[in-house]
Amino acid sequence: MSPLPIEFWFEFASTYSYPAAMRIQDLAAQAGATVQWRAFLLGPIFSQQGWNDSPFNIYPTKGRYMWRDLERVCARLRIPFRKPTVFPRNGLIAARITCQFAEADWIGAFVRAVYTANFAEDQDISDVAVLESILERLGQRGPAIIECAQSSESKARLREQTEQAVRLGIFGAPSVRVGDELFWGNDRLDDALEWYKRGVV
Repeated sequence: MSPLPIEFWFEFASTYSYPAAMRIQDLAAQAGATVQWRAFLLGPIFSQQGWNDSPFNIYPTKGRYMWRDLERVCARLRIPFRKPTVFPRNGLIAARITCQFAEADWIGAFVRAVYTANFAEDQDISDVAVLESILERLGQRGPAIIECAQSSESKARLREQTEQAVRLGIFGAPSVRVGDELFWGNDRLDDALEWYKRGVV
C-alpha cells in the first residue's frame, strides 16, 4: 500500500516556510508519508486582515525578532541562511510552477532550490532567468515550463488553490494538514508528523 500523503501549504516569500520546506520530505518519508506540495499566496489572506505588506515589515520589532530567530533555527538545523536584501520577494511564478506540476517527481527538489535561492543565496526568485536555471539543473526544460506557468490555466489553478487555503482555515505559512487536522508553523512540523504516525499505526 502506498504511503498516505500529508499536505504542505507554503508561500515562497514565507520565512519560516524555508526550514520547513527543506526538511519535510525526508521527515515525512521517515514517518511513512508522502508530501503533497501546496503552494498558495499569502497576499490575499493578509489583505483580508487589512495588511498590505508582511507583518514582519509592518511591525519592525517583530521583524527584528523573526530574522534573529530564523538565524538560530537554520543554524540548529544546519540549513544555510543569508538574510535577503529584499523582503518579501515575489514568488508568484514559482508558485504557479509548483501548482501546475505538483505531481511531478522533481517538484520537491524545485521547491527546495527556490527557497535556497531566496534565503541562502539572496537571488531574486521573481527573475525568470533564476527559475530557468533551477529547472535546467533539475533536468527540466526551463523555458517551456515557464511558458506553461504563464498560461491562463496555471494562473487560475494557483488562484483556486489560494481560495481553497482560505476555505480550509489556513491563515499563515507554513501549514501542514494531516487529514482534517491543521498544524501551523515550522515549530509544529514535528507535531504534525507525530499526529500522522499515531493515526496510521
